Amino acid sequence: MSVHDVLEKVKRGEIGIEEAERLLKIDYVERIGNHTVFDMSREARSGIPEVIYAEGKTPAKVGEIVDAVMKKKGMVTVSRASEADHGEIVRRIGSEGVVHKPEARMIVVDRRTEKPAKTGKIGVLTAGTSDIPVAEEAAIIAEVMGCDVIRGYDVGVAGIHRLLDPLKLMISEGVACIIVVAGMEGALPSVVAGIAPVPVIGVPTSIGYGLGAGGVGALTTMLQSCSPGLVVVNIDNGFNAGATAALIAKLKNK
Repeated sequence: MSVHDVLEKVKRGEIGIEEAERLLKIDYVERIGNHTVFDMSREARSGIPEVIYAEGKTPAKVGEIVDAVMKKKGMVTVSRASEADHGEIVRRIGSEGVVHKPEARMIVVDRRTEKPAKTGKIGVLTAGTSDIPVAEEAAIIAEVMGCDVIRGYDVGVAGIHRLLDPLKLMISEGVACIIVVAGMEGALPSVVAGIAPVPVIGVPTSIGYGLGAGGVGALTTMLQSCSPGLVVVNIDNGFNAGATAALIAKLKNK
């Protein structure tokens, strides 16, 4: 729950000063075991939920962090998660509200009694099918933050006619911005930014080979774009793209 939400509840007389103080105090950092300091206050400060990055952590550590966080908060997400991480989380806290999104490599644990208000719509496009995991990471974070997401996948420049229908739908639905995920040469975000009347967030992916290996080619293309209205996040950083898009949608919807 954000600081704004707590203050609104006080204003409406739904909670008293003591309860408001308690809700605000739970959003401090939490030391978990001897390995993690979890930022409980990030969502209250920025509107972006803290996410557990599972890659490089053992399932036991991931499960321990989720268990500790869920004792104080109603929702947490885990990125770059595995089946083993999912199994450990369920073993520790049960299956209620625990959803594994294998394609996005994410786990969402949502036991909030009050879901976030809808904050608007965004679009998510991919150049190829191989870019979908990064796109889904972006889409799910945006959905957790209250966005409706319109998806259009495998619509890259190798068959540019495929782009027209999903892009037309997104514009007609009034999306606040469009995330465009592309590997290889990374040209699609520039094309979309040259057409769409909203901000475009380019996400280069590590799909590629030769000079474009590891996503460097796609990143360079996006950074060198001559299409205004395009900004670029780091390679494979679907989380940042989704969170930023959700903030843009929230501001537009105010």
